[in-house]
Amino acid sequence: MGLTSNQAGRCVFAGKTTISRSNNAGCKVIALAGNPNVGKSTVFNSLTGLKQHTGNWPGKTVSNAEGRYKHKDKTFIMVDLPGTYSLMANSMEEEAARDFLCFGKPDCVVIVTDSTCLERNLNLVLQIIEITGKVVVCVNLIDEAKRKKIKINCSVLSKCLGVPVIPTNARSGWGLMELMDAVYDVSGDVAAVAPVNISYDEVIENAIAMIQPKIYSLIGNKINSRWAALRLLDSDDTFIKVLENYLDFELSDNAQLLEAIKAAKEYLAKNDICPERLHDMIVSRLVQTAESISNAAVIYENKHYSRTDKRIDNVLTSRLFGIPIMLCFLAIIFWITIVGANLPSRLISDFLFAIEDKLTDISMSAGLPKWLYAVTVQGIYRTLAWVVSVMLPPMAIFFPLFTLLEDVGYLPRIAFNLDNFFKKACAHGKQALTMCMGFGCNAVGVIGCRIIDSPRERLIAILTNVFVPCNGRFPTLIAVSAIFIGGRFGGAFASFASTLALTAVVLFGILMTLLISYILSKTILKGLPSSFALELPPYRKPLIGRIIVRSVFDRILFVLGRAAIVAAPAGLVIWIMANITIAGTSLLAFAANFIDPFGKLLGMDGYILMAFILGLPANEIVIPIIIMSYMSAGSMLEIESLEDLRQLLISNGWTWLTGVCVMLFSLMHFPCGTTLWTIKKETRSAGWTLAAFAIPTAAGIILCTAVAGIARLLGLA
Repeated sequence: MGLTSNQAGRCVFAGKTTISRSNNAGCKVIALAGNPNVGKSTVFNSLTGLKQHTGNWPGKTVSNAEGRYKHKDKTFIMVDLPGTYSLMANSMEEEAARDFLCFGKPDCVVIVTDSTCLERNLNLVLQIIEITGKVVVCVNLIDEAKRKKIKINCSVLSKCLGVPVIPTNARSGWGLMELMDAVYDVSGDVAAVAPVNISYDEVIENAIAMIQPKIYSLIGNKINSRWAALRLLDSDDTFIKVLENYLDFELSDNAQLLEAIKAAKEYLAKNDICPERLHDMIVSRLVQTAESISNAAVIYENKHYSRTDKRIDNVLTSRLFGIPIMLCFLAIIFWITIVGANLPSRLISDFLFAIEDKLTDISMSAGLPKWLYAVTVQGIYRTLAWVVSVMLPPMAIFFPLFTLLEDVGYLPRIAFNLDNFFKKACAHGKQALTMCMGFGCNAVGVIGCRIIDSPRERLIAILTNVFVPCNGRFPTLIAVSAIFIGGRFGGAFASFASTLALTAVVLFGILMTLLISYILSKTILKGLPSSFALELPPYRKPLIGRIIVRSVFDRILFVLGRAAIVAAPAGLVIWIMANITIAGTSLLAFAANFIDPFGKLLGMDGYILMAFILGLPANEIVIPIIIMSYMSAGSMLEIESLEDLRQLLISNGWTWLTGVCVMLFSLMHFPCGTTLWTIKKETRSAGWTLAAFAIPTAAGIILCTAVAGIARLLGLA
């Protein structure tokens, strides 16, 4: 796990530590560890700025971030470890953090803690101190502690822990220089550290003493032999596997070590300490030590400091108001996204198509062959322009709003409200968060599934994320609902009716997510829902600048880049289908006529199905392809108004039933190319990627066939 050889003074890959190239020999590797929601990434971002690199830990789908920071005469490689509550490896995040701390040989570990709930954070601090003494504790969010009248005596805390303790407010940058001074000293062996020694029950200590010398004789100072002995006693299988990989030999080959482990476990058993009780005793001692240290260093002047947060939570997470308020927030975000995206989408479209006019002039003056101009400009470039102009504005609005809810602290409350529903569906409560991400982009939602620890439940979340409509499907849903739902009422009620229809589609998508999750958990992905610790962080004032930066660089540009890569070849395919003819009939028309009977069965037609098929690279181009097909044009076109589009669709046989079926199939059909690509990278399986394609498509075909059949049977169409 860890840095690549051209990024740090050391690198770790698959549990093996190596020395990097000489041009980084003077760099110090600093690991940033901490619980979720303590401001660890804020510390990282404040120090490294834009000098960052992101990727995945080798062999895992857990993301990492690495950046450089120069302090005094040294360059530090900062490694932002995954947020975790423990190192006792119950998830990939915990494994990634533990493995880097054990085998990555960081020169110093900065443990970021939340000053408003220090006692809970000290559990992780004590676990890391057991691994390495080269630690600096960062007591972050000190401004929040002052606001809640919580006093932390950092000198006492430092004396209790035996390592430097620095108070900071990473959002404003206060205390970060002092933090790096301490890191400079500890990483350079300037500071004298004497980490607290966690002493366990006498029986456990005796068992450790039976194993520790054998381990030390094998590995020396490569890792902390006392901590390794404790993990072997605790039967931590994941640690044993990585340790063997790191040592490059099987522990089972060493008879003396195996005999020592066997004797130690028999000794524990004779003293009525079974494996489960041993684990509980280890955890209990850590908790008791954390509580003792907290009592010595923390003073709560206001015993009711969290009363306001609790009062808000009593409303936002209540059974009566929790779900309605959540839906209201979701509706407001949708409304702002939909309304706000219209003007910038038009401006971007005008700008990009003005560039197309310039490209046309350049092509004509350069004497390019017409076919080459048509392929590159009218095919590839025009498709890219469509994707960018339609995708960028909604994402630029939705993702900052979504990140705002995340920054304020509301997203964990959404997971809390929906946890019971997902539990009944035998899925994970965190799937609520990944589902919400899918509203902006299903590819981002799939990436977000990394937060789910269980591989089975993570896979369920990945396979069902497409059942919530992304921003690429909203243009189709909005246009069709406005024409065939709102248009049936007219007047002021038209917009309300179309909004109601759109909301109903979204709610139906959520219900389908739960239903398909349940079906998967009872069939090909059998299993019981796992429990998880869901922390409700305190409400905080959002930092607008950070929200914009995170949204732009972490989500918008990432998704837009993937979409552009997939959309470019799609433009070529669409142009070929529309312009190459067989006996006077284009390939597009030929294919549409071939599948038209199947399309009629689904309440649509062949051209609509071809639009969905050709729209695989990006859902945004479905409506333009339908327009192009009906107008028999050779490239994608746009209709100036909804009324013009309505007349075009009706003249080609559309009815209210066609509109309903198009909306349903738009909600439930195969993911776009960007999402499929992301699923392939996340699951590393072509089979599960195919399943992600087939499951929603089969659901859409069955539902549309049923709706169309019932409507015709009742004489409604």
